[in-house]
Parts: sequence; C-alpha cells; structure tokens
Amino acid sequence: MAILSKEQDHGMINKNRLAETFKQLVEIDSVSTEEKIIAGEIQKIVESLGAKTAFDDSLEKTGSNSGNLFVYFPGNVDVAPLLFSGHMDTVEPGKGVKPNLTDGIFTSDGTTILGADDKSAIAIYIEVLKTLAENDLPHGPIEIVLSTCEEIGLRGAKNLDYSLISATFGYVLDSTDTEGIVVRAPAANRIEITVYGKDAHAGAKPEEGINAIVLAGKAIAGLTLGRIDHETTCNIGMIEGGIATNIVPSLVNIKGEVRSHDEEKLKKCTDDIVRVFTDVIETYKKEETAAGDLPRVAIQIDNDFPRTHVPADHPVVTLAQKAAASLGQKMEIKMTGGGADANIFFGKGILTGVLGTGMRDVHTVRENIKVDDMARTAELLLEIIRIHSTERDK
Repeated sequence: MAILSKEQDHGMINKNRLAETFKQLVEIDSVSTEEKIIAGEIQKIVESLGAKTAFDDSLEKTGSNSGNLFVYFPGNVDVAPLLFSGHMDTVEPGKGVKPNLTDGIFTSDGTTILGADDKSAIAIYIEVLKTLAENDLPHGPIEIVLSTCEEIGLRGAKNLDYSLISATFGYVLDSTDTEGIVVRAPAANRIEITVYGKDAHAGAKPEEGINAIVLAGKAIAGLTLGRIDHETTCNIGMIEGGIATNIVPSLVNIKGEVRSHDEEKLKKCTDDIVRVFTDVIETYKKEETAAGDLPRVAIQIDNDFPRTHVPADHPVVTLAQKAAASLGQKMEIKMTGGGADANIFFGKGILTGVLGTGMRDVHTVRENIKVDDMARTAELLLEIIRIHSTERDK
C-alpha cells in the first residue's frame, strides 16, 4: 500500500494510520449475516484503547452470526453521551476484497465492491478514539453502535437492544457528502401483492383459464409510478409468475414500495395501489366468467421504516454546523430519498443526523474513497466532540 506523505496529514488525525485501519477492515469479509469476524476484530481494537464493549442477542432475529456491537468509550468531561453509528455488513460481491491505494484514493481490484460502505465509518471511529486517547483530549462519554444486516433491510437496527444505549442524539456515518448532514429521510411501506387466477391449457382451452399475469399487468398499468412529487416515490420492483408458455398462469407475485416524507401521502399512495388492484379483480368478476372465488388478490403491507425529520435548530444540526465552521468547512442541511439506520433510531426517539465519509459509487465494483475525505470527516467528529465537551452547562 502506498504511504501518504507527511504533508497530507489532517490536523491531529494520522492519515497513514487511518488508511491502514481502513485497508485492514475491508480485507475482512463481512457480507450481510456474516459479521462475526469483523466484529471480533473491532472489539479487540477498541478494547485496547480502554473502551468497553457488548453484543446484543439480535442475531436470533436477524439471521446474522453476530449481534450488534456496542462500544462505550468513557468520557473525561461530565456531559451527555454522544452516539455514533455505522454498520459492519457489506453487499455482494464483497468477499476477497483486494484494496488498492493510488494517489490517495482507495479502490478494489474491480472484481468486488470496496466496502467503504460502511467500513470507512468504522475506520474513522477507530482513528477518532485513538486520537482522543493518545492526546488526552477533553470529551464526554461516547457510545458507538455498529449494526449488522443493514444492507438487507436494516435488520440489525430494527432488532437492536435499545436498552444498551443511553445517548439520545448523535450521528450515523453512512453517506457520501462530507459537507452535508441528512436530517430528513422518508418513511417507507413495503408492499407484496399476490394475484390468483386459474390455470388451463393455453393451446387447448385458454378460455377456461384466468390469466393472473394479465390481471396484474392491467393493475400495474393503472398505477402512477416513479416520482409522485418532491416528497413521494412509488416503485414496482419485482414481478414473478407463470410456469410454462403453454399454461395460463394461475398466480403472479408482485413486490414494490412507497416512500414519502409525509405520512398522509405515504398512506394515500399505498391505498391507491390497494384500490387499483382490487378494482381490476372486481371488474373482471363483473364483466367476465369467474371461477368460484377466483380471481382474487392478497395484499400485504409492511412499514419498512419510519421517516426521519430532525429540526434545523436541534443540537445534532447546530453542533455539526459549529464544528464545520470552526474548521472552515460548510455543513448544509440535506434531504434524502433513502433509508438508513438513522430512520430506525429516530423511531426509537434517538435523533441522529447522517454525515458523509466521501464514499462514492457504493454497491458497485467501481466503489472508491479518498483518504483525504475520511480524514476530513474524522477531524469533523473530533471538533464535534470538542465543542460538545465545552457545553456541559448549556
């Protein structure tokens, strides 16, 4: 691995050490549900710095071979604890990552993802703890929560033991922009629809069948999909049905989602989907020959995650903005269309802003990250912690 020049160091952050930690982490396989090895390695590192650790029993519900990891770094200043969070799992192809560092930019060898999502966050947290410890800097209690199975439905956060967290606000590192804080994210409903028709021989007696795919197609054609407005999106992402070209399909399964920053809009768009599919089935029964209770439709709606809406004057926002200004940086308030562990935290009453590490082209084999960006975020966290430690009486 190329060594970064001394001139490139960011304040108290040791960029060479940060880069080495990141390299070490991405070389450990940790695709979703297989986080045990990396969790153990992180545990050893942080405990050597004086932190205490714990695991919850979420693995029984998430399907992971590890619980969520909790790191407690004791403070030397009497202020409220700060929460920092990220996730340990990666998407596929994430096994056998071979990181390459060229001109200060990490990439993989092109056959796998890099794993900057979200191991850049973990490397930054480790470097921040090391810097606090070796410089004896003032800081309050720090709680770091590293979740499992984030990439497969935020499972770790959804099943996390929240009794193990005392902090009421903090930050999740899980985005790109190093000069923005995401404080608004949508709620999402996951929708699964099964249309039941009647099978028949497609060549000999097609009129005796009820084509479930045709019914589903009519319903989907009647939906408004994509961006509904500036706060709401709707998507049909999966459809599966039929077993052969010479059989009228008797069943089709459709999966989709609705997201919105507005709860009423989320409900309306979800209700519209239910209404359209129901109307198609009822119209068929009125106009065509039905077969007993066929056709019919079954619809399951699950709230995937709640929305996030952190007020602009909340300490999560103002603290990050003060820290950025102190470093001569910008910190703009952002809204996103994606979900993250922060959504689940918000639903539990823990307000978190999502900060960026500089990771780019995530979930692809072109994923990359600049060491400078990771160092910039590490410096920002140090400054957040420093300012927070001075506000004990506020």
